[in-house]
Amino acid sequence: MAKAAARHILVETEQQCQALKDEIEAGADFAEVAGQHSKCPSGQEGGALGEFGPGQMVPEFDTVVFNEEVGKVHGPIQTQFGFHLVEITSRTD
Repeated sequence: MAKAAARHILVETEQQCQALKDEIEAGADFAEVAGQHSKCPSGQEGGALGEFGPGQMVPEFDTVVFNEEVGKVHGPIQTQFGFHLVEITSRTD
């Protein structure tokens, strides 16, 4: 069964999400940005969500984590919780 590990940043607006992605792509540390801006309690852990399998996260999240490039920051991704940046840290099929 596939497994993945990821970290994320959750914010309220798409504009804020894109601005944070731009900061990270310009060299800002993902974990520090998560700690400063994420609305999710995982922000205090650098956005780390641990390891999980398909179906354990909301569908929009799953689609990215199990299909997109590992090690790259993806987003903004809209869910019922807000807008996310997602970095897939590992994945096994």
